[in-house]
Amino acid sequence: MNARRRRSGPALGFTGFFGRLHHPAQVVVGAFALTILIGTLLLKTPMATSTPGSADWLTALFTATSAVCVTGLVIVDTASTWSVFGEVVIALLFQAGGLGIMTLGTLFALLVSGRLGLRARLLAQAESKALGTPNLRHVVRNIVLFTLLCEAAAAIVLSIRFATTYDHDLGHAVYLGVFHAMSAFNNAGFALWPDSLVRFAADPWICLTIALTVLVGALGFPVVFELWRQGRHPRRWSVLTRITIGVTAVLLVAGTLIFLVTEWRNPRTMGPLADGDKLMASFFLTVMRTGGFNTVELSELDPSSWLVSDLLMFIGGGSASTAGGIKVTALGLLIFMVWTEMRGYADVNIGRRQIPSTAQRQAIAIALLGVSLVAICTYLLVVISPHTLDQVLFEAISAFGTVGMSLGITAGLPEAGQVVLIMLMFTGRTGPLTLASALALSERDRRYELPKEYLIVG
Repeated sequence: MNARRRRSGPALGFTGFFGRLHHPAQVVVGAFALTILIGTLLLKTPMATSTPGSADWLTALFTATSAVCVTGLVIVDTASTWSVFGEVVIALLFQAGGLGIMTLGTLFALLVSGRLGLRARLLAQAESKALGTPNLRHVVRNIVLFTLLCEAAAAIVLSIRFATTYDHDLGHAVYLGVFHAMSAFNNAGFALWPDSLVRFAADPWICLTIALTVLVGALGFPVVFELWRQGRHPRRWSVLTRITIGVTAVLLVAGTLIFLVTEWRNPRTMGPLADGDKLMASFFLTVMRTGGFNTVELSELDPSSWLVSDLLMFIGGGSASTAGGIKVTALGLLIFMVWTEMRGYADVNIGRRQIPSTAQRQAIAIALLGVSLVAICTYLLVVISPHTLDQVLFEAISAFGTVGMSLGITAGLPEAGQVVLIMLMFTGRTGPLTLASALALSERDRRYELPKEYLIVG
């Protein structure tokens, strides 16, 4: 009896905390909106710019939203427009945004685990090594420590490389290393060069360090911690980890091969690179479906590569990660749902586990929300801007997926178009998480059942 009380204590405390709020979704929207407001005010101050005067309100708002939503789209060059103070503000904003998403995503997974049943086992193993609800302080502490350790490791490698190979003094090299390590882990995509990382396309120390850091941040805290504890025992992996690793691996291999074949002879992108550098550039471009950096000129890619990038960016990264998109978990679940329907079964089973109908509805709702938002905003951008459909579609998906890759048209959009991207970045960052938590927490059983009527579908 005492053990049961001790085990249920953290869960009651967590539920009681959110019980004082109208709905957890309001926490996400309110926290991100407040952080964006603070960031906008800080970037509006004269000390935030590198030239006399201050930035206009739209520039400050767009940059703050892009940073907090860890997107990386910009309408002004980061290095030449903002002072050191402004760059530090931007770095702190995307650090807060990345930590906020990982923490809130993981805590929401804990909150709804009793109803969904998908992540209870994963999170219990990752945090408490027992079949009870993990201590929430440990969860938050481990997320922060995990983030700082990953960023520190990447910063050390990058700083050494910048200092020894590119003739930066030690202080500046460390500054560059820390900024880009933070930007990479949080999948923010902010760079301190006008061409992003194009100048480092043939440098494996820079490219692979950035790519691996982005990849770790995009997997998600629950998955990474389960891999840390159960990496040698795949049979013990939870459904979440199996789907995340499986779908991510397929996307990485497929994307790399497609980009390699499509851009191999393109003289404006990968054509001039050595064979090994072409492979690295293709892998880097695939990983950046969530990260936002680029080592080739995206505007010079073949239109078919734009389409592949659109699909990869829309899918995004793992659940409770710094990446955006509809998430590889939702994609994997949708694939299993289709496969189950084709085989004529009623229940969706993955890895000897049955997936509740709530999670299935959640995946469908998130995917439809993403398609609807991108379609509406793409239409608006086509109407109000002089750019082509494939160009504005790329920008819209990049904003919704909080990716940050751009064909170079963001700064040239009319102010109304930039406002559309601001709303799309904010909704793309907060929408899927708030929708998922709202669907999970509002689940309840009906006390009656209506007569069934079947529809002709298809």
